[in-house]
Amino acid sequence: MVVPYAAYLRVYQPLAAFPEPERSAWSTYVAADGRPDRVTATNSEHTEALRRLIAVPPIVVPARESGEAYVRRAEGVTYVCPWQTRLRSWLALDGLPDGLPPGLAEAFMPREVADQAQRDFQEWQRARGGTPRPFIQTSTWNVPMTWFVPFDAGERWLVLGDTEDDAEAEADEEGEADGGRDATGATTAATTRTLVYATAMAQARRRVARALAVVRRHLGDNSLIGEIEEIGRWLEEFHPHSLVELDYGGLVHLLDDEALRGDQSVAEVSAALTGLETGKSELALGMYKRVVTRWRAVQALESAN
Repeated sequence: MVVPYAAYLRVYQPLAAFPEPERSAWSTYVAADGRPDRVTATNSEHTEALRRLIAVPPIVVPARESGEAYVRRAEGVTYVCPWQTRLRSWLALDGLPDGLPPGLAEAFMPREVADQAQRDFQEWQRARGGTPRPFIQTSTWNVPMTWFVPFDAGERWLVLGDTEDDAEAEADEEGEADGGRDATGATTAATTRTLVYATAMAQARRRVARALAVVRRHLGDNSLIGEIEEIGRWLEEFHPHSLVELDYGGLVHLLDDEALRGDQSVAEVSAALTGLETGKSELALGMYKRVVTRWRAVQALESAN
């Protein structure tokens, strides 16, 4: 199966940070046999989405919220990132017409189906007094530049095919085939093509705050400020001991091995910020252009024949 050409920004909260009865439910889930591991979870989500969309009429939003989650374990702590498939479907549906030519959205779903889903979402929001935070953000055909800000180049973990590159792939002491070296140094197993960054929430918030201060001081009012602020506000909604993960997801299949090895977008964004901060404008501009050029080429594949 071809997975979506999408990248994901995820937050994993410590199991203890969830209120009851969620905490007990996730504890049971984590201990259960047969749940999707991190390597197969994206495929499982995609399979479920395809089944809904080929139904007649299409089921654009699941009737119930998903009970699945991504799981990480590090230094004896269990971290959980709920899929929230129903919430994310509603949020994606809300923005779908903005990215499509007039009338094309109708080809994906009948207007009455979309309208009913919107009414259900509004009723659901009223019942809860607002919209809960999504643990996962998705970007198709591209990784937004601001997504690189919370991470450091040393937190990069790359696997090419069945062999590891830039990190050792091995099961951690708790046996979680989780797919990456997390912020605490725990390694986990993966055998599929993967590029992931992971860091502690405190580090992520600190880097976002620094980037915001640098951009404000040296570039003045521009669109980057709003985008960085949005990431910062989203991170502030979660437990301070959470983990933050950037997963290139299906985008790794658009890049060959050499391109993935050479992709140092996090390091380049950090260097651009340092260049601004230290008055090295040529360095800042060069690093910025390098990242923009790389991801503009990837995004152009969306409309390639």
